[in-house]
Amino acid sequence: MITPAICFGEILWDVLPDGAMPGGAPLNVAYHLNKLGLPTSIISKIGNDEKGLELERLLDGWQINKSLLQRDTIHPTSEVIARVGSRNEVSYEIVFPVAWDFIDHQSMIDSALQSSIYFVYGSLASRNTLSRETLFNFLESDAIKVFDINLRPPFFNKRLLADLMERADIIKFNESELQMVQILFGGSFVNEKEQVGFIQECFSIPEVIVTKGEFGASYYRMDQSYHAWGSEVKVKDTIGSGDSFLAAFIANHQLGLSPKTIIKNAIGMGAFIATKKGGCPEYEIEEYKKFIEQIF
Repeated sequence: MITPAICFGEILWDVLPDGAMPGGAPLNVAYHLNKLGLPTSIISKIGNDEKGLELERLLDGWQINKSLLQRDTIHPTSEVIARVGSRNEVSYEIVFPVAWDFIDHQSMIDSALQSSIYFVYGSLASRNTLSRETLFNFLESDAIKVFDINLRPPFFNKRLLADLMERADIIKFNESELQMVQILFGGSFVNEKEQVGFIQECFSIPEVIVTKGEFGASYYRMDQSYHAWGSEVKVKDTIGSGDSFLAAFIANHQLGLSPKTIIKNAIGMGAFIATKKGGCPEYEIEEYKKFIEQIF
């Protein structure tokens, strides 16, 4: 099955105080891309256990292509202990090692990448040697490579980030990640535009997105920049909000919409998912469109 987008990396269960929910940034992005009409495959690995089987059942129900999903007979399906703070911020205890640390390089994936438009990846899936080597092989494809930097200490370092950014066509940062990365590579800029310009020049990155929560987001494309404000909403939790933002960005990017429209629709999706519970909540696309009309 040919799909326009492929997401690489972690697929897991977020274990919250009130129960476990499916998650992992690649799974969340794939879920929302599918909802937005851009069929998506996921490259990951699950354990040969009940938790893995349940994730497979969910993928089937969501009609996410699982033909590139691998099974591990040694390592378990991933679980992440998530804790939600008083201001809805989420912290994670990411268990190691788990099945997605051992994603293999398979020729069928190379074939799928040849026909894919977008390849979406993050930094976390590079924490173990095998998955890291597999990812870098896939980053040689001609797909538009979208790097959701998604920094999770201690699972990154300067050399790894440089290698991942050099291969990206589009990078998504939040404000703190942008600040951290520019300092890591010798930048001392305070102004966001200068910080982004520094990163773009260092790593030859055509497009950069900076998310700012309720304060919206900015989109830098070549020498132009586009900004849109967010809107105050009643937040249930912020799990997967940034992933849904990225999915909407990619779906609108693929349609060739104006940069201002792309960023507004992405902000709207992030806010919409923040009003719901979990990274992959049930919703109808018309509900999202109505929400966009209301906040803008």
